[in-house]
Amino acid sequence: MKKVVWLLTILFTGLGAVSTDAARSVPPTNRIGDDKPEAGIQFTEASWREILKKAKAEKKVIFLDAYASWCGPCKLLQKRVFTQKTVGDYYNSRFINVKMDMEKGEGPALMQVYPLEAYPTLLFIDGNGRVLKKVLGYQSPEDLIAIGRSVK
Repeated sequence: MKKVVWLLTILFTGLGAVSTDAARSVPPTNRIGDDKPEAGIQFTEASWREILKKAKAEKKVIFLDAYASWCGPCKLLQKRVFTQKTVGDYYNSRFINVKMDMEKGEGPALMQVYPLEAYPTLLFIDGNGRVLKKVLGYQSPEDLIAIGRSVK
């Protein structure tokens, strides 16, 4: 009996590993109407100092998504808004896009410079570090584009 239990355990463990590997090899599909992540906002990954330098050199405004990993509306923005092609087309051509977890890495130090009242906070910052516009909360794709247009 012990041999049968042992054999079944090995068999099911092996099948579980095979099915898990098979599931990983299948690329995720988008639901109808969803845009591909590549079509949305492309976020820059660099130190804040480098981002400010780049904004100054390119004479562009920084779009900063200040978020927290546990924030539901932040996750919705990432999933439903930042991935939209129309949003990406607008923001990628006009802004230096940055998303930062304000509770990790440079986030806590940055929060000392740019105090937050809620998550998500969307900041539009010039190359000198001055806030041009501050928006709180979830925004629809249309609203996010309208907000971007209002930034001078």
